Amino acid sequence: MAEHLLKSNPQTVHWGYFDASLKPVLTIASGDRVTVETVSGAPEVMPKSGFKLPPELEEIHRTVPRKLPGHILTGPIAVEGAQPGHVLEIQIEDIKLRQDWGYNAIRPLAGALPDDFTEVRLVHIPCDIEKGVARLSWGAEVPLRPFFGVMGVAPPPAWGMISSLPPRKHGGNMDNKELVAGSRLFLPVHVPGGLLSVGDGHGAQGDGEVCVTAIETALTGRLKVTLRKDMTLEWPRAETDSHAITMAFYPDLDVAARSALRQMIALLGERRGLSREDAYMLCSLAADLRVTQFVNGNNGVHVMLEQKYFT
Repeated sequence: MAEHLLKSNPQTVHWGYFDASLKPVLTIASGDRVTVETVSGAPEVMPKSGFKLPPELEEIHRTVPRKLPGHILTGPIAVEGAQPGHVLEIQIEDIKLRQDWGYNAIRPLAGALPDDFTEVRLVHIPCDIEKGVARLSWGAEVPLRPFFGVMGVAPPPAWGMISSLPPRKHGGNMDNKELVAGSRLFLPVHVPGGLLSVGDGHGAQGDGEVCVTAIETALTGRLKVTLRKDMTLEWPRAETDSHAITMAFYPDLDVAARSALRQMIALLGERRGLSREDAYMLCSLAADLRVTQFVNGNNGVHVMLEQKYFT
């Protein structure tokens, strides 16, 4: 296994989109580890004073084209031997904040309540990295629990260039707050190399991400990426020490919930040998259906079931 460092700079990021035609900025072998730096935010949301920006961000803003509305993503990373039909397993070994602040924004006509808030609001939130909390203006402290809001492979070539905003079957802007250090994400491969990109760093977020932003910040993450030729997936899937997680993303939240639930029923059949009826019953008794995010065009639902039910 090799160790790689992928820094964020104008040569290693793309802004706003996924595209199967993107050339990899790094190629690794299966089982290698990559330490990835990310940045977040357009010039208009940067603080004017009082906070330090990552040194490369100004040059990224000045030189990298924002081709579609969306996120600044580091990558893509190609994995040797990955082909359509395979799966990439991304073990998230560590995630840390790169800066001592983040921002949150409310925009009219966006979020879960698009018509309820008519004024733009931008807040810069101090983060006490040593204490592990973000401090809100009225004194409340929110525990920091950093994760990448966007982790995705290249989409199928027929999709062309797509915005990074809606999550889809290739992953992308899933905003799943369970994908913290210690978790594993499984993504279906659609193009040779897989072409993994990450970004949209979050210091903390609730399920739903209801105002359309979390604590948006810059992160550094250490990822171990393994090619899984023994798996096939239609949708992203995740594992933590405590839970198995299935996911789906559709404009209709009901459709997303049913799809994620069907995946969990199928997973219980694959790993535990349960009939569909027994798995359905177990999900009713023990699984939790959660709204991953409710604000990005394709709404997300994830189903969580404790690992003990798979043994």
